[in-house]
Amino acid sequence: MLDSVRLRLTMWYTGVLFLALVPLSVGGYWLVVRSMQQRTFDQLVESSKGFLATLQVEYKNQLKEKTDPEALHAAAVQTATEFRLWYQRFAVVDASGNVLAQNKPLPWPGQSAQDAALPEVPGRVLLQLIAGTAGALRMQDLVLGGEHFRAIVWQDESGSPAISIVTLRSVEAERLLLAHIRKTLYWSIPIMLVICSVGGYFLARKSLAPVVAMSEQAAHMGAQNLRERLPVLNARDELGHLASTFNDLLERLTRSLEQQRRFMADASHELRSPVSIIRGEAEVALSRARQPEEYRESLAITLDQARRLSQIVDDLFTLARADAGQYPLCPRDFYLEELAVECVRAARTMAAARGITLSYEPDAEMPIHGDEALVRRLTMNLLDNAIKYTPEGGKINVACQRAGSEYSLTVRDSGPGIPAEAQEKIFERFFRLDPARTQNRHPLRTAETAAAATTGAGLGLAIARWIAEAHHGRLVLLHSDASGSTFAAFLPANGAAAAEPTDAAQTKPEIPELNLRGH
Repeated sequence: MLDSVRLRLTMWYTGVLFLALVPLSVGGYWLVVRSMQQRTFDQLVESSKGFLATLQVEYKNQLKEKTDPEALHAAAVQTATEFRLWYQRFAVVDASGNVLAQNKPLPWPGQSAQDAALPEVPGRVLLQLIAGTAGALRMQDLVLGGEHFRAIVWQDESGSPAISIVTLRSVEAERLLLAHIRKTLYWSIPIMLVICSVGGYFLARKSLAPVVAMSEQAAHMGAQNLRERLPVLNARDELGHLASTFNDLLERLTRSLEQQRRFMADASHELRSPVSIIRGEAEVALSRARQPEEYRESLAITLDQARRLSQIVDDLFTLARADAGQYPLCPRDFYLEELAVECVRAARTMAAARGITLSYEPDAEMPIHGDEALVRRLTMNLLDNAIKYTPEGGKINVACQRAGSEYSLTVRDSGPGIPAEAQEKIFERFFRLDPARTQNRHPLRTAETAAAATTGAGLGLAIARWIAEAHHGRLVLLHSDASGSTFAAFLPANGAAAAEPTDAAQTKPEIPELNLRGH
């Protein structure tokens, strides 16, 4: 039962509402009580002052005709007669504790108000019941004759003789009002909690309805219908953001699956060609007895295709480990310009075989911290790509320079250039320029160059870009037109790779998604 999010939200909502209502109700009730008590106290004080002021006037008038004790008693009786209020009672008590006058007799505590035969409360007892002291006013709750009063004692010692004014106010109406308030709170709070709980449950149900719909739709989604997307009712709220995020995840998964499918198709195609050639040569060689020269020619073709197959498998393995973050870097200190010189020397033989001039522009020393083997592979891939696409008699120039906080390794060739529509795709895996289109576009490109360009698998530049990014650098195509193409690898000169651990998941940044498009 508690596994339901709607029920848990309702319980939390009800609990929070209860914790808010109870203190609010208690606090409101306390404020009402305090307000009533303060209002009663103020009224008692004002009534006592008014009674005392009237008593003093009457006392002065009575002194003109009577002696002091008689004048005080007559003045008290006359004042009590004038202050006949049904909700307030007054009693005048002298210094000896005798009640001089009262507007209504006060019964003993526990007596019935209608029992007039019982003796009245003496003044001294009345003063003892009320906790009043000279110089301080305190309000006391009393129950006299079954009726609840609040009383104060106002002691006047300014004149002679000293007297005490006892003022009592009935609080039965207030008690009845407070009882109604308490009864209302006792019933209203549970009813409000029930109503709000039911409303909260339906609100939670309605609010979570899109989540339920998304769950049901996601449960029916699979590899066959990944193109389906969750509905986004309001993209600005949390549920809309959740649906949009889930749709983005589905989009990335769809692209990833499509890339894997294209990768498998392209890899199968690339591997099928050399395997077919090796199998064909073997079948031809074994079909009948042949001369040693013919066997040697078949073995040479088989060896060449086996080398190509081995290179493709090695490149695929490198990219697979790179994508999985399992290709460890082995950084060390070396000089970039020395590595470039060694790569130029290694590639000069291939360039000379095609009649291509390969030159290198030396620069100052360039110490760098990185994986020397991978940087060498990056350089060789750029040189191999330039040699493939440079026609006979062309030129290739390699330069190393310092560019701010980076080193730039630039390879510039005099090939026919890359068509504008293909410049955004050259770093994609298995992408190769169409020999027929590039040859027709650039007639200076020979058939031999076009054939050489198709011998690769279209993975060299993809691997080179990964190597640059693994070293926190980048590989870009600076420009390409009919005069040639220029590729530049920018590597950090501050040894950023040295601060990274040798763990594959940390030494290499995440490789951006590469489209595995076909030819």
